[in-house]
Amino acid sequence: MDAGDIAVVPVALRRRLIRSLRHPSLAVGAVLAIIVVALVLAAPLITSTSPTAQDVLARFESPSMSHLMGTDQFGRDIFTRVLYGGQVTLLGSVEVVALGGFVGTVLGLLAGFAGGWINFAVMRLIDLMLAFPGILLALSINAILGPGFTHGVLAVALVLMPIYARVVESATMSIRRMPYIDSAITLGATRRHIIIRHIVPNVASSILVLSTSWLGVAVLWLSALGFIGLGAQPPQPEWGAMLSDGKTYITLAWWLTTFPGVFLALFIIAANLFGDGLRDELDTTLARG
Repeated sequence: MDAGDIAVVPVALRRRLIRSLRHPSLAVGAVLAIIVVALVLAAPLITSTSPTAQDVLARFESPSMSHLMGTDQFGRDIFTRVLYGGQVTLLGSVEVVALGGFVGTVLGLLAGFAGGWINFAVMRLIDLMLAFPGILLALSINAILGPGFTHGVLAVALVLMPIYARVVESATMSIRRMPYIDSAITLGATRRHIIIRHIVPNVASSILVLSTSWLGVAVLWLSALGFIGLGAQPPQPEWGAMLSDGKTYITLAWWLTTFPGVFLALFIIAANLFGDGLRDELDTTLARG
């Protein structure tokens, strides 16, 4: 493989992405994700009710034409809160992946390309962070920072960062040993040019697969933090916080936990299916039948 071949890697990646839509798991995951995301983003068009609007005369109303998913203990419309809560939860998961992925990728590129004592220092820090169970580390960080959805996003992003760093560092070190990298260095290419032109395109598929898989995990963990009171705070709607509010009244009003739980489960399933399908299509190390 020469430098000219590397330049077309992004084009090849796009072609593989288009072709991978034929994968059953990936296609089903994409359809489910599109449905959930479309409903959540269309919340202002679907409902005109405020997610925090209370009506004490409509407390614990069961699902009906006036309230498609019923109302809660304050008379708030569950359908509206599920859609707007989805905006909070899904946006938070994107922020987690973007922040943790960016920092982790930069650290992985730095450690893998520089090598030596820089690699040793960075990777020992990564090993230290990976030594703790992810959810326990997120809970500890969130507890130190204090309750709040933003703090929850930062906590989960810090858990994700070493995972990206480990994957990218390993891939970067393998690419760094390739003959065309030595040729580029001999021809006077700068480190910045080599990283952007040659290394990043080759690790892009691994980053993409990891990102799609972690969207579902981030949603689950952010919801878990909201469920125990460390994430989103009342009256902000968020799927995990809604599940926590509804658990007290589960025998009286089943819809309080059912509908946010269904949306949460659907998106996590969609993200997992999409991530698995994408990995099957883009991971060249997997055996093909």
